[in-house]
Amino acid sequence: MKKRVLSGIRATGKLHLGNYLGAVKGMLDLQNNNQYETFYMVADAHTITTPYLPEELKNNRLEVIIDYLAAGLDPEKSIIFFQSDVSEHFELAFYFSSVTTIARIQHLPTYKDKVKQYPQHNTMALLNYPILMAADILIYKAQLVPVGIDQEPHLEVTREIARKMNQLYDTDFPEPVRFVTQGEYIPSLTGEGKMSKTVEGSYINLTDDFETIRKKIRSVPTASVVGKEITPGIKTLFTLAELFIPNQVGGFKKLFNQGKLKFVDLKDSLAQAIYKELQPIQEKRKEITVNKKYLKQMIENSANCARQIAQQTLKEVKEKIGLTSNF
Repeated sequence: MKKRVLSGIRATGKLHLGNYLGAVKGMLDLQNNNQYETFYMVADAHTITTPYLPEELKNNRLEVIIDYLAAGLDPEKSIIFFQSDVSEHFELAFYFSSVTTIARIQHLPTYKDKVKQYPQHNTMALLNYPILMAADILIYKAQLVPVGIDQEPHLEVTREIARKMNQLYDTDFPEPVRFVTQGEYIPSLTGEGKMSKTVEGSYINLTDDFETIRKKIRSVPTASVVGKEITPGIKTLFTLAELFIPNQVGGFKKLFNQGKLKFVDLKDSLAQAIYKELQPIQEKRKEITVNKKYLKQMIENSANCARQIAQQTLKEVKEKIGLTSNF
């Protein structure tokens, strides 16, 4: 039997290079491998767990779908859908909340970080984020989840919920594991942390033109004297160089160690290589964006496919936990 895979990206804006290299490329590899059955969602409901603007969300959720398709995700091979279109996720999350303690979620480092980031927005939705994530995964009985290492605490909660449900109610949920993809951690252009849509100046959008990319790459902070210590900014440049110009990176590193590297040469070579990879995606994106009828039909069909599977899982769970009649 094929192994099921589920992954999703929050609808906080157009996808950036970190999303593409860290998530979408891995999604493509799995989609094109006949060993896997792939479910890729836009996590629009997860987006409202932190402050947002409704009008921006309406636009952003569609932008992510378009980016998915432009990057190569294929609705003939994968189920590509909006999380909020499948209400069964939320019902299952409520049932899962009955076997999950508040204390368990409050101890998660990801929850603590978000509370620090948004101290005035410590809502029940934020607290329940990991439970909804567990429902997203387990409602399709997915075994593999291609996400970054930062999501491992949430996956452990998912596994705990699966075990508890199986023990208490004799369900058959798998215990999903993180599927590691190459280049999963893409550093920020600021040299601090990872590339993120929430940190201005840290990312390159998949829709950026060459001049924008070159300007952003040139802004990466570098040492004033080459051949000394490798600063966070220089490390970011060499990490990206390994991915985009692997045949040239050795020469640039040699020049750096000799104290002869002109950073502008490395940066411009890198900008050209990034733009070259993004060009086909941008061209396909233009074609998809204008085809509103295709987009609408694809979204409806995918939601129906996802909903059918989700409804069957929910039916099984309700029978197991006693929410069905005896007549």
